[in-house]
Amino acid sequence: MRIFSSLIASTIFATGIVTAASAQQASDTTAPERATGTTSAKRVEAKTFMVAAANPLAAEAGREVIAGGGNAIDAMVAVQTVLGLVEPQSSGLGGGAFLVYYDAASKKLTTFDGREKAPMQATPKLFLDDKGEPLKFMDAVVGGRSVGTPGAVRLLEDVHKRYGKAEWAQLLEPAEKLATAGFQVSPRLASLIASEGERLKKYEGPRNYFFDQSGAPLKAGTVLKNPAYAETLSAIAKGGADAFYKGPIAEAIVKTVREAVDNPGVLSLADFDSYTIKERDPVCFTYRALDVCGMGPPSSGGVAISQMLGMMENFDLKGFGPDNVESWRILGDAQRLAFADRERYVADTDFVPLPIKGLIDKNYLGERAKLLDVDPANPKALTKDQVKAGEPQWDHALLFGRDAALEMPSTSHFVIVDKQGNVVSMTTTIESGFGSRLMTNGFLLNNELTDFSFKTHDNGLPVANRVEPGKRPRSSMAPTIVMKDGKPLLAIGSPGGSQIIGYVAQALVAYIDWGMPVEQIVAQPHLINRFGTYDIEAGTTAERFAEPLKALGFEVKAGEMNSGLHAIEINEGGLVGSADPRREGVAVGE
Repeated sequence: MRIFSSLIASTIFATGIVTAASAQQASDTTAPERATGTTSAKRVEAKTFMVAAANPLAAEAGREVIAGGGNAIDAMVAVQTVLGLVEPQSSGLGGGAFLVYYDAASKKLTTFDGREKAPMQATPKLFLDDKGEPLKFMDAVVGGRSVGTPGAVRLLEDVHKRYGKAEWAQLLEPAEKLATAGFQVSPRLASLIASEGERLKKYEGPRNYFFDQSGAPLKAGTVLKNPAYAETLSAIAKGGADAFYKGPIAEAIVKTVREAVDNPGVLSLADFDSYTIKERDPVCFTYRALDVCGMGPPSSGGVAISQMLGMMENFDLKGFGPDNVESWRILGDAQRLAFADRERYVADTDFVPLPIKGLIDKNYLGERAKLLDVDPANPKALTKDQVKAGEPQWDHALLFGRDAALEMPSTSHFVIVDKQGNVVSMTTTIESGFGSRLMTNGFLLNNELTDFSFKTHDNGLPVANRVEPGKRPRSSMAPTIVMKDGKPLLAIGSPGGSQIIGYVAQALVAYIDWGMPVEQIVAQPHLINRFGTYDIEAGTTAERFAEPLKALGFEVKAGEMNSGLHAIEINEGGLVGSADPRREGVAVGE
């Protein structure tokens, strides 16, 4: 099978695409990936297969795999390994991923959890200072303390062994060849490197890789080679995931983490040796006769989106439409209520009991929706006292306190549909932009452990998402597949930290209730309310709702909104896909 013969030649073409995103601004002091506003998204149609990813080179890698006879899982391996090279600040071999997958042969939808795990030597005091107080977030991020056992490589290999068609080693060739020959630094990557400044220079690996000999950040268009990444991929191609989790690569990661300047971690070789991925049941919720299926815990995405939809189905959002502030009142307060439940209940179910059935029960959500059912003549936002966790029906009786986790906006998402009808929706991450800022063997290491709550108890009650040895931190990643009559209809997801839930939920409402095509649902201006403040996307038509929302009692803040939605619709005529114009992504297919 000939795979990806034209990747190197396509580098100039890809750079031409991403130049259109050069107006995107650099990140702030916490280095999230962000953009200034929305433009129209491109609608792409295909007959037999499609790939939508956050970088043209990664999307092209997936396209050539399928064109050469591979399937969606084969393409997933190629897309992820190229993304880890050309978009290293977002995801890669040093991170983890959640996969929602529809297998056409068995007609089964399932999910795979490749989330990072806390080291076995971690304690609940991992993110507390000498006085027992939570560390400042960035003090916890930078260095080895925040690094969890990576899961991405094990996920790629395990799922490929089960569903893939192409030879494993061939699927790593595109990224390996590109790392050897070099690729042009995109405007987005260049701006993010520049924004990181001294924090990215703190450690030798990223300092030598992302800055030139004078110490200046690499500029867009610079040809960047990564021979260390190529060597890592070569080892994994020959030895499989074991080459990553055992031997020199694992040893180098552990050494880098444990010897980090000022902030060493406790990761060990035993953590690598014992790491496994988990196949989990999807969380599905029927909304307007469609089954919306996503990732369950330790991701909160599937549960929170189901809760939002379950509350909103009690209202005529279609009748209100996207131009009515009433739609945004309902959507915003439904999100606040879902987040209140999320903060109290959602964590790794291998460690804590979780009332998933109770949280997405229609009777429970109907009761929660009554909070939103206000006097139509005098609609008001919920007060802070009204926004609190509910009391869903439990399989096990246990009380938890609210947590104090902060999830930063980075990450990447891609969707794939192949010729056989297999569907991949995968969200992949190293957590915040550039992760822990530690680098070894050509890739950055995650800071995923900062997704745990820094505090262990709240008013005497244990926090469900507290640090525990071997536990997976809670996430907001929300890879989603919408099913109609048992068949996939829409694959979608987004990066963006805890805003992911709002991005995906808003896109689903736009698609299902408002009938928007995929190129509009990924580009529409954002309005999101997680914790009380209504965030609206600056520089877009969303700002017209600022005063009406204030009149309803909301606190409103305009700012940049960091989505990266990718979507593919599967219909009788073929496939329709689109990529969020805020980033450099594209949809390609045949």
